[in-house]
Amino acid sequence: MVRTESNLPPSHDRDRVGALEKGLGVLEILAAHPDGMTLSEMAEATSLTRAGARRFLLTLVASGYALQEGRIFRLSPRLLSVARTWIGGASLWSFATPFMREVSAALNESCSAAVLADLDVVYVARVGSTRILSVALHVGTRLPAWCTSMGRVLAAGLPDEAIDDFARRSRPSALTPKSITDPVRLAAAIRTARSDGHALVDEELEIGLRSIAVPVRDRSGQTVAAINVSTQAARHTADDMRRDMLPVLRRAADRIEAYFVVQ
Repeated sequence: MVRTESNLPPSHDRDRVGALEKGLGVLEILAAHPDGMTLSEMAEATSLTRAGARRFLLTLVASGYALQEGRIFRLSPRLLSVARTWIGGASLWSFATPFMREVSAALNESCSAAVLADLDVVYVARVGSTRILSVALHVGTRLPAWCTSMGRVLAAGLPDEAIDDFARRSRPSALTPKSITDPVRLAAAIRTARSDGHALVDEELEIGLRSIAVPVRDRSGQTVAAINVSTQAARHTADDMRRDMLPVLRRAADRIEAYFVVQ
């Protein structure tokens, strides 16, 4: 049930915003169901009408605090960033950056982190190397998710039925001769990333650029971010990256994920 009680004195009741109280109650219930909820389940849990629950859920989706994947609604990483800001100082990415620096130092390559924003990845942390890549990347950069290693790892965390929709809406195109252009093949590549636990994109975004990424999961096992290493194709083969870089990335992801355990 959505709570209607208040700690405010009765004289302050007129200043309360009932809709906000109900919306916060919906947030709390979504937080308690990390696998997501249907509209009917939310209406039952809150004692709201289906129409009322639908308005709250769609408002959360429109404001970026929730995601809708078919019939399922779940919280988005945006609420995590708000919580981290409130905790103060030690955001997830300030916590993660030392581990990313270790990756960069061990491999002498750049290491980045990103989250999924619909069909794009948004870079939330980056540790550069002394080597130069032709792609200029920084915190806040957005790239199409379908042709990036982090994007495919993040898409692999979507419910299975949402992967085909993601691939279709991405409209993959021939950015390079190696780019996947068929949505069916793209969906298959995303599912391979899910089963492999990593994604390697070989010159699909730009000729000469290879990257490999692994997921970062929260305590419920849901993918909330990804970290990757990018390199020039002339320096490392795809097999080299799987052999030498993947174990380093996985260790870093494990250490970042430990942050969720202590929260």
